[in-house]
Amino acid sequence: MTRQRRPLVTRAHAKVNLDLRVLGTRSDGFHELRTVFQAIELHDTLTWSARTGPFTVKCRLPGVPLDETNLVSQAASRLWTALGRPGQPRDIVVNIEKRIPLQAGLGGGSADAAAALLALARLWGGAPITLLREVGTSIGADVSFFLSGGTALGLGLGEEIYPLVDLPAHWIVIVRPPFGVSTAEAYSWYDDDRAAGLKEPRELQQLPVPWPTRAAQMINDLEPPVVRRHPEITGLKMALREAGAVAAAMSGSGSAVFGLFRSRAAAARVVKPLSKGGSRAMLTRTITRAEYERRARPVAKKP
Repeated sequence: MTRQRRPLVTRAHAKVNLDLRVLGTRSDGFHELRTVFQAIELHDTLTWSARTGPFTVKCRLPGVPLDETNLVSQAASRLWTALGRPGQPRDIVVNIEKRIPLQAGLGGGSADAAAALLALARLWGGAPITLLREVGTSIGADVSFFLSGGTALGLGLGEEIYPLVDLPAHWIVIVRPPFGVSTAEAYSWYDDDRAAGLKEPRELQQLPVPWPTRAAQMINDLEPPVVRRHPEITGLKMALREAGAVAAAMSGSGSAVFGLFRSRAAAARVVKPLSKGGSRAMLTRTITRAEYERRARPVAKKP
């Protein structure tokens, strides 16, 4: 840890998918995507401190791995190697304060990895953003998005990022039901349903309205196969729409469902009624690319 006396703090912001289309299966077995990412205010907080010894990850939330399978550990190891340093990263301990729910389709692990790359680049003397993107892509397809945020188009596996005009400000209610869905499960169910010939109508696809208006016509190709296994998701979407959301959808591979609201008051009224039966509702909002860059920047912890 170089010339950093006070601990360093980074925010890892979550995302929702305003649109997610599975375009096909590639020769390597992965899925070709076209998705629209939207950064939101909900975030984890990572605190980086100097401590002699091996690189260490700490987190109090059960279910978060603290070994080399944690994406923060992978980010540290791969960036260390990419910078030409011998051995394994050391002399830093990072504490992750988790607020982004696990297995919710909100990108919590990838967001933490991107925050780690930004923090460690500063602590280890700097690294070009091109290198951070390269390392990030080796960790997870959507890590590249979390290095820039805002509203963006994701192509390929989701790693090809193209900034879009920022979505007008919306308040968001996220509901994480009492079950999670792993990314692997969601894509496996998608493949199984296609093999079985199960298809969904696409009445809302290719609407003749310009971005960002079409964000209110959200489509997620992973939603139907997940709903077939967890029909509760449909009920949550309906509840959000009935409460005044201009649009509602499952985010990413699920299991979280989110609704877009025009006002904070309207969104806030929904949080308590939807926090029942083991579900957890959270109030947050969209953030622009410029705001994301300010908020995600590593800063020294105040004394």
